[in-house]
Amino acid sequence: MLDATTRSGGTATASPRATAAELAVAVPPATNASPAVPPSFAARCTRVLLSPWSRLSLLVALLAAGACGVLLFEPQRLLTEGWPPQLGGAAAAAVFAVAYGVCTVAFVPRPLLNLAAGALFGSQLGLGVALAGTVLGAGIAFCLGRALGQDALRPLLRGRWLEAADGQLSRHGFRSMLAVRLFPGVPFWAANYCASVSRMGLLPFLLATGLGSIPNTAAYAVAGARASTPTSPAFLIALACIALPALAGVVVAWRKRHQLRRL
Repeated sequence: MLDATTRSGGTATASPRATAAELAVAVPPATNASPAVPPSFAARCTRVLLSPWSRLSLLVALLAAGACGVLLFEPQRLLTEGWPPQLGGAAAAAVFAVAYGVCTVAFVPRPLLNLAAGALFGSQLGLGVALAGTVLGAGIAFCLGRALGQDALRPLLRGRWLEAADGQLSRHGFRSMLAVRLFPGVPFWAANYCASVSRMGLLPFLLATGLGSIPNTAAYAVAGARASTPTSPAFLIALACIALPALAGVVVAWRKRHQLRRL
């Protein structure tokens, strides 16, 4: 036999089949794969610019620019100087609603804007304009936070307070945001950006914001419209509607203080 060693101690002779199999294993088949091409400079720049931390930096820069713009233009002058005389009617209402939304994104307090809406447009139209600006500003802040900040901030949710807030907004977004809007205490901009970082949907967020903002916004709009007569029943009722939800929020927070400490 050619493929067996001789019993007398001779050298082994490999069979032709074994030799062919060894050659097939030893020599890898030729491939047509080309070597990996490193990404181009433009691709690397695009990857860096679209990274989560770059987008978060852009969000911080936009918010800082908006805050600086508010400090320069001083929107609170609307309460003392009034609306520009060249604007009136529906155009003035639309411009004010857009300006209201942009100002809320730039951290202008909503009570100030609500008072200005009532003083400039009256109770009813002022309420409609303020609500439109509220929903617009909340939507802008939510979309900015979701697009530019969520990917970078979600991995940082490590504290118990942050995890509890994220879980509540993610699982019960509509009713949680409705409660936040009804009972003052959480700043408007803070609620917007917290919701954007969570997994809450945009539509429930806007719906809860619009419905939950009606009572407080109406009270401020009436107070702004009747500010010239501070002893009128409408003005006093508006002040009561502003103070009672704030007092209720303080009472609820006081009763829940032990649960908050355990978080």
